[in-house]
Amino acid sequence: MPASARRADPHSRPFATAGLAVAALATLTLAACSGSGEGEGVRTEGVASSQSSGPGQAARPAEPSPSPQAGQAPQGKPSAGKGSSAGAAPHGAQRTGTTHDPYAPENRVPCTAANTKVVATPVSRPLNHMLLTVTNTGAKMCDVKGYPVVKFEGAQSVPPVMDHTKPQAVTSLPPGGKGYASVILSAGDGSGGEGRTARHLEIGFDGDDSMAGAALPAGGVHIDDSLRVTYWLTSAEDALS
Repeated sequence: MPASARRADPHSRPFATAGLAVAALATLTLAACSGSGEGEGVRTEGVASSQSSGPGQAARPAEPSPSPQAGQAPQGKPSAGKGSSAGAAPHGAQRTGTTHDPYAPENRVPCTAANTKVVATPVSRPLNHMLLTVTNTGAKMCDVKGYPVVKFEGAQSVPPVMDHTKPQAVTSLPPGGKGYASVILSAGDGSGGEGRTARHLEIGFDGDDSMAGAALPAGGVHIDDSLRVTYWLTSAEDALS
């Protein structure tokens, strides 16, 4: 080949230079796009690493909560100051054990000869009547049910009750309280027979087999077959009326 042929054509150099410039621009564009993605990935990883520790990295210590100021209760715990309900029973809860109400069923017992004292007192009005006064000597409320079991010395039976004197409710006696009943000793017109003098009296209670003595006047009282008793009542006036 002639030497002149191997010499580069001067008109072909601009085209070669332009081709190289286009290739270089394409390469830079691709590099810029790739670098932009990598940069975003780096930034994302940086945010994630600030929130959680990666493998092999020590966990970031939690920041200590601020200490309570003097006189201030710790957060989440109510202070036990004035008006605090700490240790109080739930609203509506009832105390256990027996109540102090003397009328409560668990605090009431029957009146018996063991927990009462009976006094017999003859009265001038009404005629031929005797008033019985029973006193609760126990520590609990007692119910004096029915009518007194009246037994004079030598009697073969106890006097019957006058039904019209029955109260609407059982007579209850608190400790130291009193109940009353009356005894018609004899008939004023002699319809009760000859009668006799009794110097000893025992009183019993409904449901109780024991009897308690009740003192009579020294000269005793005159009784006949017309003996009657009233129910136990809450007042002496009702018992004698």
